Amino acid sequence: MTYLVTGVAGFIGFHVAQRLLQRGERVVGLDNLDSYYATALKQRRLDALKPHHNAFRFVKCDISDSAALRSAASDIAITKIVHLAAQAGVRHSIDHPEAYGKTNLIGHLNMLELARHNDALERMVYASSSSVYGANTKMPFSEDDPVEKPVSLYAASKRADELMSIAYSHLYDLPLIGLRFFTVYGPWGRPDMALWKFAKAIMQDQPIPVFNHGRMRRDFTYIDDIVSGILATVDQVPEFSNDQGHRLYNIGNNQPEELMHLIACLERELGREAMKELLPMQPGDVHETYADITRISRDYGFRPTTSLEDGVAKFVRWFKGSNAVQY
Repeated sequence: MTYLVTGVAGFIGFHVAQRLLQRGERVVGLDNLDSYYATALKQRRLDALKPHHNAFRFVKCDISDSAALRSAASDIAITKIVHLAAQAGVRHSIDHPEAYGKTNLIGHLNMLELARHNDALERMVYASSSSVYGANTKMPFSEDDPVEKPVSLYAASKRADELMSIAYSHLYDLPLIGLRFFTVYGPWGRPDMALWKFAKAIMQDQPIPVFNHGRMRRDFTYIDDIVSGILATVDQVPEFSNDQGHRLYNIGNNQPEELMHLIACLERELGREAMKELLPMQPGDVHETYADITRISRDYGFRPTTSLEDGVAKFVRWFKGSNAVQY
């Protein structure tokens, strides 16, 4: 059995590939190694997968290039796809909209076409986002809530991915699963995300930007829990399901935390107090996210096990030990 993992040099893709390789699976990983953040960090992730070289194959490929994508997968009997390649970043989407059309829209469409023409495919799981809920105020967010008012282009692109997937599943009987991730964090994370930025600034005695004066809540979800949920959905078939059609799931910690509590956890682990620069709300941002995980818990037994305190402690140990402050 061969798994195709897109975005394999990215934060979540790397962890998924690593877990699959550790349990003895064969993995083909695709990534375009773009410069959204340090390519050296992406290369370090790929280097960390080298001990599994006999079972891991890396192909540099931009999924928005349909011909290159078909070529990369042409000689592989792919049975399962974990599609995680995307242009990330809510705030980045405001200034660089074309990147989101290219990767998140055209790239996702190309992946659906790849799945459509792969007779051996058992299942494709793809990354959506909690951002699709926009400025909804009903908490927690449920998969049945309306998602028609995104507040960023990034959110709109992720909702478009869901709609394209629903259509392809209906037209071609494709078994597709979309996962709405809630604020993923942990070792090997992204330098543009709050936890990394805060840790780096605190260690360098620089102020940290605290938007909306800290009055924000996020359902921070540790990377190991996210990977467990991804692999459950790609590997298991719920008893009630005929494994056809399209399904959507929230995947979060089911425990929103104050932004100030995240900062306090960091301060404790780093042994330093943060210099906080209190700022107004940013365009495209939301006040709170909170995942209702009833559906994924019912269908796949998903249960997050990592508290924010433990997750931040693990992140800081990795951050210090890997000299991640350089990125």
